[in-house]
Amino acid sequence: MYIKKIIAATAVIGMIVGGIFAYTIYGKFFSPNTAFNNEEAHLYVKTDATYSDVRADLEPLIDDIESFDQVAERKGYVSNIKPGHFIIEKGSNNNEIVNAIRSGNIPVKISFNNQERLENLAGRISQQIEADSTALLEAFTDAEFLKANGFSEETALTMYLPNTYELYWNTTAEEYRKRMLTEYDRFWTDARKAKAEAQGLTPKEVYVLASIVQKETAKNDERPRVAGVYLNRLHNGWKLDADPSVIYAVKKQQGDFDQVIKRVLYKDLETDSPYNTYKYGGLPPGPIFMPDLSAINAVLNPESHQYYFFVADVSNPGYHLFAKTVAQHNANRKQYIDWINKQGINR
Repeated sequence: MYIKKIIAATAVIGMIVGGIFAYTIYGKFFSPNTAFNNEEAHLYVKTDATYSDVRADLEPLIDDIESFDQVAERKGYVSNIKPGHFIIEKGSNNNEIVNAIRSGNIPVKISFNNQERLENLAGRISQQIEADSTALLEAFTDAEFLKANGFSEETALTMYLPNTYELYWNTTAEEYRKRMLTEYDRFWTDARKAKAEAQGLTPKEVYVLASIVQKETAKNDERPRVAGVYLNRLHNGWKLDADPSVIYAVKKQQGDFDQVIKRVLYKDLETDSPYNTYKYGGLPPGPIFMPDLSAINAVLNPESHQYYFFVADVSNPGYHLFAKTVAQHNANRKQYIDWINKQGINR
């Protein structure tokens, strides 16, 4: 009888201990364990991250990091880190957190526009994905890649069409470049290529001219008219005489793209550079800027007219006065020169 009581008591104690153990395990796995107030938190895990790295980033987001350590160990996450962008929802338990950061790599949306050079683009993209600006620039300027895909150092920027794209945060520089080439090929449909050909241009030349058009006017509704002016000049063998190209030539020659030039001087027109369209005919060898899609479409769908000249309209800021003859242009130009002199803009 005594032995039976001992066995019964032992069984009860075992059940109690087992219950406590099960409750503890259950709590570690399934009790809420987040410490942030927002509806969700974002975690970015680098490609070569260790568990210590992940833990350090998670610690401010979690109430009980020790219990998370135990669950992560039990589920095998500690030795199987996955890179990427992950979302942790408020109120998640350790089990849900581990599942989220182990297999829930969420794409990010990246955007870029109006970059002046590949260096600027690399810097912009590096702020949005894991690849750093050095790796991105090396990928952008890789001579073998450029040659294999019909680009040159001067035209490399034309491959990048400003927009918003969705891709994984841990995308490599080479993977990003490949995706942009795919987007470039997708954009240049047969219909768009036919429109470019109708203007006597290749897709890359459309991009180059669009970069000048956008620099000339920030007004979307005016861009087809400005594009028409430049196409009239090109089709009739005139030099483009585009001030923005001169500004780019000066910056490039001086190696200073941070300087601000608001006024083109006569001495600037003598800059010996293929980007100086006052000195050299045809289009520059590459874009002077990354144009918006609206500027590209303006070149593909230009306004048909007989204008060859234009100058800023000081009575209608942002817009221009257009002229068919030199005499008309000189009259329009006078109001602009008088205004800029009054503003004291000397450079």
